[in-house]
Amino acid sequence: MRGLIDRKGEQFAYLVGNVIYTLDDEPTGRLEDDYILDLAGNQRWRVSGDGIYSLDSSETIGFLSSPAPNEYL
Repeated sequence: MRGLIDRKGEQFAYLVGNVIYTLDDEPTGRLEDDYILDLAGNQRWRVSGDGIYSLDSSETIGFLSSPAPNEYL
């Protein structure tokens, strides 16, 4: 499990495997290659390393936290 953290340092979603969930445990998208996709499969954000950026890289969305053991789910 990894958290999706915004620029202010607040977690707004989490990643288990390649599926992204809201903090209410609702699936909201997936990580595929270097992109975060919405449920319809549309590219939403670009991922580079642990950074999450807008598709044109003009805006930093946040970052992926370090992996945490699944026992915290």
